[in-house]
Amino acid sequence: MSLGEDARLGALDTVLDDEIDSGKGIVDRVLGRPAPIDSLPGDLFAVVDVLESSAALRRGLSDPGTPEESRRRLAHGVLDGKVSKAAVNVVAEAAAMRWSGARTMVAAIERQAVRAELARAEAAGQLEETEDELFRFARLVASNPGLRDAVSDRNVGFQHRQELVSSLLAGKVSDSTVVLARRAVLARERTFDHTLEAYVSLAAEQRNRLVATVRVARPLTDEQLERLRTVLARQAGCPVTVQVVLDEEVLGGVRVEFGDEVIEGTVAAKLEEARRLFS
Repeated sequence: MSLGEDARLGALDTVLDDEIDSGKGIVDRVLGRPAPIDSLPGDLFAVVDVLESSAALRRGLSDPGTPEESRRRLAHGVLDGKVSKAAVNVVAEAAAMRWSGARTMVAAIERQAVRAELARAEAAGQLEETEDELFRFARLVASNPGLRDAVSDRNVGFQHRQELVSSLLAGKVSDSTVVLARRAVLARERTFDHTLEAYVSLAAEQRNRLVATVRVARPLTDEQLERLRTVLARQAGCPVTVQVVLDEEVLGGVRVEFGDEVIEGTVAAKLEEARRLFS
């Protein structure tokens, strides 16, 4: 991703956050308590689906040769009265930005839909729980070839695959986990489990944290886990969510996947390093 697009994603994040904060303010005045804009995630996902099905609309909203204000007006003209005002505002601002392509814009809007659902989880006091549940389900799917094929087979209708996901999770996880796991069936990030992992990163980001995936041969003690979390937080300069994965291929030590960085401290890695020295 270019630095320019990274900055645009950040700007669109701010638009969504402002819409959510505005909605909370309205509820504060009417009900005396904060609440998320409940329809916002579903509305944004619905817009993404419409854009995926209409190449003409995608081009119209993202054409850099069309003035920004014209693209905003097109978004309002198509969506006003059909989805919430907050959703229209997010899409209109996305349309006004210059993206590398139409599908990049659509992906940016879907990112906001996921973030809106995570904001709902946060308002319900379930964001950390949702983050962990998404990670665990991603690992379960990745480690079970039959299940991975069942949720990924594009020869099977996506609604059927979504129902499979719902049946596996119903009554066991938060509502937001079910919503996002069902959405991940569309696999925007190459595969179902990679898409869930992208959601996990967004959830950690929502809590101003980074995610470190730690692969070990045996479970870590509470003391080891806390020590590792402290070291990684010091390195990152911010709190870190540590997700532990038991991996029989790790002969000993620990392998930490930390953003784009891999910290390798396993026996296997040391043996491989020794082999290279003597080859």
